[in-house]
Amino acid sequence: MLLPQELGVNTRRMHTGEGKNEPRPAVVTVMGHVDHGKTSLLDALRQTSVAAKEAGGITQHIGAFVVEMPSGASITFLDTPGHAAFSAMRARGAAVTDIVVLVVAADDGVMPQTLEAMSHAKSANVPVVVAINKCDKSGADPERVRIQLGSEGLLLEDMGGDVQVVEISAVAKSGLDKLEEALLLQAEMMDLKARIDGPAQAFVVEAKVDRGRGPLATAIVKSGTLVSGQHIVVGAEWGRIRSLRDTTGKITESAKPAMPVEIEGLRGLPMAGDDVVVVDSEERARMLSQGRKKKQEKDRLRKIDEGMADELEIKEETPERVEMPIIVKADVQGSVQAVTDALRSLNSAQVFVNVVHVGVGPISQHDIDLAQACGAYIVGFNIRSPPIAITQAAARANIKVLLHKVIYHLLEEMGRTIVEKAPGTAETQVSGEAEILNIFELKGRSKSKGPDIRIAGCRITDGHFSKSGTMRLLRSGDVVFEGPCASLKREKQDAETIEKGNDCGLVIQDCDDFQVGDIIQCLEQVIRKPKFISTQSGSVRIEC
Repeated sequence: MLLPQELGVNTRRMHTGEGKNEPRPAVVTVMGHVDHGKTSLLDALRQTSVAAKEAGGITQHIGAFVVEMPSGASITFLDTPGHAAFSAMRARGAAVTDIVVLVVAADDGVMPQTLEAMSHAKSANVPVVVAINKCDKSGADPERVRIQLGSEGLLLEDMGGDVQVVEISAVAKSGLDKLEEALLLQAEMMDLKARIDGPAQAFVVEAKVDRGRGPLATAIVKSGTLVSGQHIVVGAEWGRIRSLRDTTGKITESAKPAMPVEIEGLRGLPMAGDDVVVVDSEERARMLSQGRKKKQEKDRLRKIDEGMADELEIKEETPERVEMPIIVKADVQGSVQAVTDALRSLNSAQVFVNVVHVGVGPISQHDIDLAQACGAYIVGFNIRSPPIAITQAAARANIKVLLHKVIYHLLEEMGRTIVEKAPGTAETQVSGEAEILNIFELKGRSKSKGPDIRIAGCRITDGHFSKSGTMRLLRSGDVVFEGPCASLKREKQDAETIEKGNDCGLVIQDCDDFQVGDIIQCLEQVIRKPKFISTQSGSVRIEC
């Protein structure tokens, strides 16, 4: 697939090549740690209530909005998800933005995804404006946030740097005028311009399938003007623009630089992050699409070959590794990518998460049939519940379907499922320890009765002893003997298990070298499962 730079596109400044460059609105990306108030800030700016509509109050996929400021200037905002699983989506947001608003909660301070957002902005060479949010809350400490950001290399204005800092409260709607001034000042210093005339070049920030309208792509125009009716190639897909809709859902005939629009009329679903290229004919669009698809297929086969080689190597090292096939369905293409990447990050030495199929839209009978054929789980993210017929078909086929609207809830359930499915690692552990207090001898009456037997009279000082365990005899810390238990009695009665604090009589097979004061350890084979770890930042991982 051709990259934007291969097409002569400057992904940040959005003006390329020929034609007259004219001033354009700034594209601002809002970034920061989960639950630090990014979406609430946009709500306050545009007087809407997106946060209330998002599951769990957390943004799950990129939204693009044009905000008309009281000053008359307009700014295009990208609202990016705050959860760790959406790193790639945040990276795409930084790739098209002019300014990053880094939202940091005054009570929480700098957190892992704060640093990640700073890294994305730095990689994209994009200036940052810091919005210290939740300054109205008890426990808010903006000065501490300033010190933390400075220690992470962000040179703030009030510390001698050039990064503007504004204290706000999205809920109380305080400080928003100062944030607006800071953004407009930053945009003015950047002197943002783009070519207005000629074919447009744009960047897809999201893609989904609508039941009535087909594949839809939300794109931000980078240069030129996108016009309804034009033939376009989006990534490896092509089509003729049937309609363009602005962020309010109204049909528009054209879209100029920095304007986000929803494109209808594509033959297939593009990927979030794909470039939009205008071509002069349907034939040219089809040819370019075919060429890109061939390259995609070559890349896919190469990755499969590399993956198979890696998998064979891993299987040789871990023969007990279990495969866990998964089908991923989500509402939009960006979510499909993010969920798939997050699930693959849960791979461990014992369980291989194999995403066998992905798709946008609700769970279908085809998904059920495929899951039944390969024994897969079906993961549905931010999609509606399947019809009763599909649910019943899944139940009959004994297919587990996981539906979630919040990404870390999905990852938590999958993490626990992976731990349950893992075969575990067999290891030996000390289940109990005892001290020899007395030694008894049981004389053999005849050769048929065998030799004399020495019995260790012990008191269990820790854990428990099991007759099925292996006994280790220690003297002055050194191992004297190790072997199976031949007899375990309590009060002259055979016992399978004896707990701490009790006395017992113990015979170790083929061992009679006991001394008072020796220590005996009971060793048991246990299966150690991997550990599922969920952090406060919402990320999960599997540790073997």
